[in-house]
Amino acid sequence: MHFYDPTGARYGIPTYPWRLAPDGYATRRQLRARGLRPGGQPIAAQIMWRSRRRGVRVAYLYHVDRALPVRPMTPGRAAALAAAMLARRTCPTCHQDAGYCIPTSLRECVTCAYPEQRAA
Repeated sequence: MHFYDPTGARYGIPTYPWRLAPDGYATRRQLRARGLRPGGQPIAAQIMWRSRRRGVRVAYLYHVDRALPVRPMTPGRAAALAAAMLARRTCPTCHQDAGYCIPTSLRECVTCAYPEQRAA
C-alpha cells in the first residue's frame, strides 16, 4: 500500500491509507461528533489518499483517549455567535436581514445584486 507507514519513517508521523487507521484515532470532525475536542494535543497520525481532482489529500488524526470534552456554550459566547451570524445575513447596501448568509461573491443580497430581475 502506497500510504502505509505506521512507524512514521517515510512521512514523519504514522500514516495510514484511507479507511485503514487503527482504533483509538479520530479526526477533528469525528471528535466533535462524540462531543470531544483535541484539547491541545499534537497531531498523532494522518490519513493520506489520492484524489483525482485535488491530488494527495491529508486528514490529521488525534488520540481519542487524550481528547477533552467540548467547552459548554456560555451566554456570552451564544450572544457573540448570534451577532456574528446577524452580520453575515445583513446586506451592506439595503441594511436588511436577508434571511440567509450573504454570498461573498456578490457582497450584497441577491435583490440588491440583481435589481433588474426584481422590477420584472
